[in-house]
Amino acid sequence: MKAGRKRQMLTEKEAMIMNMLWAEGPMFVREMLTVYPEPKPHFNTVSTTVRILEDKGYVGHEVIGGSYRYFAIVHKSDFRERSLADVIRNYFDNSYKSAVSALVEDEKITVEELREIIGIIESKNNGG
Repeated sequence: MKAGRKRQMLTEKEAMIMNMLWAEGPMFVREMLTVYPEPKPHFNTVSTTVRILEDKGYVGHEVIGGSYRYFAIVHKSDFRERSLADVIRNYFDNSYKSAVSALVEDEKITVEELREIIGIIESKNNGG
């Protein structure tokens, strides 16, 4: 992130490109288009989106043979943690319990998965 800038959420198109960079590593725009799902956007659309990500401080570039090769500046794990915290704060009144309850109510998580999570927590609390 650029100094002094407020963290910004990603659009769906921006998230798609970040996931490409996290999965594939540094890429030229033309390489992004080869892994982009159908319907593929125009080259200029991807190029503009990458430059927006760069302006937001999520992507950097290096010049290779007169072309820009882009790479992720932020790590996916750091971004995931910040994004989850933002969702919990903005949509669940800063309550992780409310978020998990919503997953249960919407049947997005099973009782068995909850038991596994409880096991992980208990293992962590018991030093394991």
